[in-house]
Amino acid sequence: KAPMPGLVSEVLVKEGLPVAKGAPLLILEAMKMENVLKAPGDVIVKEILVSKGQKVEKNQVLALFK
Repeated sequence: KAPMPGLVSEVLVKEGLPVAKGAPLLILEAMKMENVLKAPGDVIVKEILVSKGQKVEKNQVLALFK
């Protein structure tokens, strides 16, 4: 989920790929700062629900995991 409203500036992973705990998933730009959102655990990316350049709201789901 998005920790704050902002703009998705980069999506760093692809659907179906495994990612390790703490690996960067995407970059959210908010209040002139870049926030790197990281994997909560060792997961497989099931679906990415946002794209580069998309505005998001606080608590919006950005990606789903298996």
